[in-house]
Amino acid sequence: MDTASLAQSINIFWVLLCGFLVFFMQAGFALVETGFTRNKNVAHTMMMNMMVFCIGAVGYWLTGFALQFGGVNVLYPAVAGHDAFAFSPTTLGDWGGLLNDSIMIGGSGVLGWSGFMLGGLGANTGVLAFFLFQMVFMDTAATIPTGSMAERLKFIGFVLMGLWVSMFIYPLVGGWVWGGGWLADLGRTMGLGNGAVDFAGSGVVHMIGGTVGLVGAMVLGPRIGKFNRNGSANVIPGHSISLGILGTIILFFGWFGFNPGSALGFTGAAANLATLAAVNTLLAGAAGGCSAMLYMWCCSAAKKPDPAMCVNGVLAGLVAITAPCAFVTPSASILIGLIAGVWVCVASVLLEKCRIDDPVGAVPVHFCTGIWGVLAVGIFANGNPDTAGWNGVASPVIGLLYGGTTQIFAQLLEVASIIVVVGSLTYVFFKILDAFKLLRVSSADEIAGLDLPEMGIIGYPPDFVPDLMK
Repeated sequence: MDTASLAQSINIFWVLLCGFLVFFMQAGFALVETGFTRNKNVAHTMMMNMMVFCIGAVGYWLTGFALQFGGVNVLYPAVAGHDAFAFSPTTLGDWGGLLNDSIMIGGSGVLGWSGFMLGGLGANTGVLAFFLFQMVFMDTAATIPTGSMAERLKFIGFVLMGLWVSMFIYPLVGGWVWGGGWLADLGRTMGLGNGAVDFAGSGVVHMIGGTVGLVGAMVLGPRIGKFNRNGSANVIPGHSISLGILGTIILFFGWFGFNPGSALGFTGAAANLATLAAVNTLLAGAAGGCSAMLYMWCCSAAKKPDPAMCVNGVLAGLVAITAPCAFVTPSASILIGLIAGVWVCVASVLLEKCRIDDPVGAVPVHFCTGIWGVLAVGIFANGNPDTAGWNGVASPVIGLLYGGTTQIFAQLLEVASIIVVVGSLTYVFFKILDAFKLLRVSSADEIAGLDLPEMGIIGYPPDFVPDLMK
């Protein structure tokens, strides 16, 4: 085997391995969401977390992958053979002639249009590995809304939401950043740094999923008993903090596939960025957990290191570092995580003041700290020479603190685009479902619990959980 073939094999193996780790994060999401909801909804919540992967995989295979990456070779013809890999997954092999059609406006891509059902791509192992890796990323975004909409979402509404995310809304906006679309192209078209830069998806994955979850929670309305007439909120505790913490540890582990895997290889510059991403992921997640713990211990009314908020602090640090993990120093990753841990605590209070009910804190974790992560690139990116050529711009990615005055504007446009486009289109989608009574369960079913009415079985035997926890 020649050197080039060996390097390609190593890169494909790395991407597959990291994809498997990201898939295992589904177990973490299931445990966190189930632990932070009530035992009468266990079967329903677990079922959503299992089936969102199955539904999402089929939907992404049908249309999602093609819409997101169908024009990747059209959009970067001048740099298709570049040694870098940020703009095109060339580390995984020759993509010539593949994924070569896109709907374009003003010279920039808005929607891919080739590779539906992997048509014509089945003989290329690099493309297949890339598809698997991108599919599990999409599934993370599709999973997020099941947390914010838990305990009152009809299962048919969940199924349709899973198809909406996997087949259209995630691929549409995700392609603008990762498929060579107009946001990635802002550096070449408008001189805004390297265009929108989002290494592993603080915006593409977490903000998109968080935006869908926020809109879904708003359209659904709060759970019965969550808010009083004067606007104050009641605590509705989940049934198992043990499941929530165990799920968080699994998610932390899976994140080492999520972020380092986004280097799309482990040879040359890709190995440098993957290793840096791994270290920064570790530090930011730990810092987020510490700052959330200290904030709740010192600043909350209870003056206790709330385990549930510590969970969200860890996840907030991980979400926030996901975009900048390969562009910042370890010291910066600590700071990014510390800010994220406090921000998620504050955002949770603000969400309740707006009378928006999110049983597991999905919106503060993924939407609010996702915004922080995207903007952190434009602030802390240190001009790492391994990022030269990103999105077809010769210079490396440089943030405000290192003299890059324009990168922050590309990051702001990514944030604004996700909020406006995903938020508005998803609002219309959910309102249509609501009009056809496909979204929220009846009051009687919600009070009784969704396991029997929606699933036909109960998650726990009647004598498994003490009466005071039911």
